[in-house]
Amino acid sequence: MPGRLDSRDRQLLIGAGLMLVVLVVVAALVGPAQVAGSEALPSSYSPAWGGTKAAYLLLGRLGYQVQRWEKPLADLPHLGRGAVLVLADPMIPPTSDDQIAVRRFLERGGHVLATGPTAAHFLPDAESFTPLPSWVKQQRFRPLVPSPLTRGVGEIELLPPKEWHPASPAHVAVFGDKQTAAVVSWPVGRGQVIWWASATPLTNGGIQRADNLGLLLNSIGPAGQRVLWDEYVHGVRATLWSFFLPTPVPWIFLQFGLVFLALLFTYSRRQGPERMPAVASRLSPLEFVETLGDLYHTAQAGAAAVGIAYGRLRFLLTRQLGLPVTAGPREVSRSAGERLGWDEAALLDTLARSERMMRSLEVKDEEALKLVREIHEWIARLAIGHGGGAARKESR
Repeated sequence: MPGRLDSRDRQLLIGAGLMLVVLVVVAALVGPAQVAGSEALPSSYSPAWGGTKAAYLLLGRLGYQVQRWEKPLADLPHLGRGAVLVLADPMIPPTSDDQIAVRRFLERGGHVLATGPTAAHFLPDAESFTPLPSWVKQQRFRPLVPSPLTRGVGEIELLPPKEWHPASPAHVAVFGDKQTAAVVSWPVGRGQVIWWASATPLTNGGIQRADNLGLLLNSIGPAGQRVLWDEYVHGVRATLWSFFLPTPVPWIFLQFGLVFLALLFTYSRRQGPERMPAVASRLSPLEFVETLGDLYHTAQAGAAAVGIAYGRLRFLLTRQLGLPVTAGPREVSRSAGERLGWDEAALLDTLARSERMMRSLEVKDEEALKLVREIHEWIARLAIGHGGGAARKESR
């Protein structure tokens, strides 16, 4: 039968279990974010045909300081002139604070690369357009005017809008044809808005078509630019771990982990002297009495039981009365009557019968038990009478 766990083993197992729970929670918090329906979104997390993971990784390898932005646009930092914010087909409408933050970002000299009709809600002075159904075949568009966006780009391919004609003279259609514009750009403060009709040139499946990659690089600017790829507009939220990462909290957890490992390695089961375990007695006092009684009954040793009780009574009386051990029953009875006030005749009768029964070979258990009880009654009287101290001392 396996042994039961002691308290120290239980504490060790509980500590290891808590450590396992902490590791699982941390792994869940640090793991990559997942977006519902990311297969159809131009998300930098998605490797699907419509995702933009290839463009995101390519910019990083080309020397751009690209990072995902998973916080509200109202928290945009002041990055300085030339920084780029990518809004690829945003699916969550902006708040008024988000709109103010985008305008402030542009006025400070930042560039915003936006795609799709839903971006109109984020861009200052934007004029919305109607998209065509997704099943419409993609079209190729050539440059309409000379621009930094057209440098080295012969034609681009993307999903066309439905007759997009910006009314504002500040909004310049850079790519398009006679029916519609495909790429529009206009200045806001010291910054620039670059708005594509669709995210096709960003997607994993569209970046390799025509000169789409050239359009992307011209829109982002020279290598080394700071690029914020907004995933908050796709439903991605910053993890709890990313919130604590800039704070001292990770170092605190690291210190706690080192202390826990130190406790595990320094833990020892032998932290004190070794002792034999206590073994409980198999017999209780009452069981001992019953066992001894059965032994006397089986051996028919009633006379021996009377002799033991009689010897103890004589010892206590002679010691209390100051008599010699050889004193006879009459002398003991007379002295007890004079000094203790006992019934001399009754005590003499008990002592005499005890001596006769001790010498008898045929003693009934009932008679021996009755006489032993009488002897114990005399011992009890001695314990609570004038000689109680001696009897109690002997009884110990």
